[in-house]
Amino acid sequence: MARVKRGVASRKRRKGILAEARGHRGGRSRQLKAAHEETLHAGHYAFMHRRTRRRGMRRLWTMRINAAVREFGLSYSRFIAALHQAHIAVDRKILADLAVNEPSAFAALVKSAQAAT
Repeated sequence: MARVKRGVASRKRRKGILAEARGHRGGRSRQLKAAHEETLHAGHYAFMHRRTRRRGMRRLWTMRINAAVREFGLSYSRFIAALHQAHIAVDRKILADLAVNEPSAFAALVKSAQAAT
């Protein structure tokens, strides 16, 4: 039976782990065991925080819409309810963008939502 040498595959695996851990602090980028743990944790945190970022962005949009709607004497919740009654389907991301960049278009939306209630 032929002799199997496994050095090439092992080295490739180790180099991949260390390449993923590049830029991490201290031995976590140089020592294999620490680097492997670090990359596993980093992947877990990245997965979790992609969802957290979406949650945070929605909170930011809500705050921006609320601030813009207060100028018209409405609260955020009443504005959203008025939009639903007026059958205006615009998501919060677009509403926040309109409030910041297109105040006249946002004002028109507020007026049409108020007219529906």
